[in-house]
Amino acid sequence: MHKIVEEAIQKIKELEANTPYGKHIITGDVRKLSSTLFRQIEYKSIENVFILCEELLNEHSWALGVIAFDFAYRMKNYYNESTYEIFYRWLKDYVRGWGDCDDFCTHAFGELLRQNKSLFVKIMAWTDDRDFWVRRASAVILIPSIMKNDYIGIEPFTISDRLMSDAHDLVLKGYGWMLKCLSQINPSSAKEYLIKNCKIMPRVAYRYAIEKFDKETRNELLQI
Repeated sequence: MHKIVEEAIQKIKELEANTPYGKHIITGDVRKLSSTLFRQIEYKSIENVFILCEELLNEHSWALGVIAFDFAYRMKNYYNESTYEIFYRWLKDYVRGWGDCDDFCTHAFGELLRQNKSLFVKIMAWTDDRDFWVRRASAVILIPSIMKNDYIGIEPFTISDRLMSDAHDLVLKGYGWMLKCLSQINPSSAKEYLIKNCKIMPRVAYRYAIEKFDKETRNELLQI
């Protein structure tokens, strides 16, 4: 085991020991630890850092996963043609819930898509995946591109169309969140889409999607 991974495990144990009973480690403290550990990595090639990420993920610990995904995001300037397959394998093998999904997809994996929008063709296939977190990821991974208003070549409405009546509540909330982000960047197209689909969109997704509109528009959409 690499010394960085050993230190991460030890430091997380110390954080847990100092956390009041019944409480959870604060995510911000884990990110601060990640920053410290990343500076200690001697060889910061993308290959070496991703090996460390894999070791951390193999511990199947929420906190160590936060560190792994943070390390991966810090390598964003070095993503290459093989990065998608690595990230996709991590998504399938190590992500098991909405928290891991959102952390990974709104940072490292989402940044990869923003850099290489041709990957959107692969993302569309995720909407049919048997794992709910992969289906949720198909929407959440679009958020970094949307929020940076850099989503030409990405089709948010195609994803929400494909997920429209998904059986899992967290998938509905996921694409609702994505539409909410889009409403902040392109409110007119988001509003038009919601009006068009208000009769078929599950209310949980619809309510998420309208949250960031101004009060008048939100009330208008609620009354449809």
